Amino acid sequence: MHNPTLNIEFLGTGTSSGVPMIACDCAVCASTDKKDKRLRSSILVQSAHTSLVVDTTPDFRYQMLRINNRKLDAVLYTHPHKDHLAGLDDIRAYNYFTKKPMNIYANTLTEEALRRDYYYAFSDTRYPGVPELNMITIDSQPFLIGDIPVMPVEVLHYKMPVLGFRFGDFTYITDANRIEENEKEKIKGSKILVLNALRKEPHLSHFTLQEAVELATELAIPEVYFTHISHQLGKHIDINAELPPHMQLAYDGLQLKL
Repeated sequence: MHNPTLNIEFLGTGTSSGVPMIACDCAVCASTDKKDKRLRSSILVQSAHTSLVVDTTPDFRYQMLRINNRKLDAVLYTHPHKDHLAGLDDIRAYNYFTKKPMNIYANTLTEEALRRDYYYAFSDTRYPGVPELNMITIDSQPFLIGDIPVMPVEVLHYKMPVLGFRFGDFTYITDANRIEENEKEKIKGSKILVLNALRKEPHLSHFTLQEAVELATELAIPEVYFTHISHQLGKHIDINAELPPHMQLAYDGLQLKL
């Protein structure tokens, strides 16, 4: 299958609390470097014809306004945690201007959470102005959204199955601490890999920075970015200086093309 030219924009690169974290006076949260200001993790993926986001964070409305995004064809969900779902209601604006439902793609676990949290959007009797959603249930099988090929990559977030996604030569994985060998095969050959790296200290359900570096090295991906970053990791400029030349921290507003 021919891979279209893709533009990727990082809408957010922070963990669930964002950076700065409310009421925190640490050096990272007090930093004046704009690269240390991280909204919750999400990306925008665009081809010449199709535009999609991965996850609707609590910051979704602001993320769309910040980049003045006028077109959105679909939302892909990684997993049902609130920092990845909580902005869905603001899809209403796209419904209003396009006069059609938004296609949302999720596995059964995430679909269950969406139907529970946004019960009013899935009710038989819906009041005016609620989000209009077209739920599409996905599993491990590849599919197309417009002209963008999507290959789900199943990873583990402690015991929770989470979906990463490979779009052509670009793979995006967040909220993982383990990837089985057969799923690693789906990532190999990517030109760019995005991987979560929460902090340096061990965590129950997230890769540490060192674990993320080791995995990216094992997979031999030529260009690597880390996301879903906590204020505990350190300042952007300091951590970047410690990383191998082909690896760096992502930051809000970073744009990639491939």
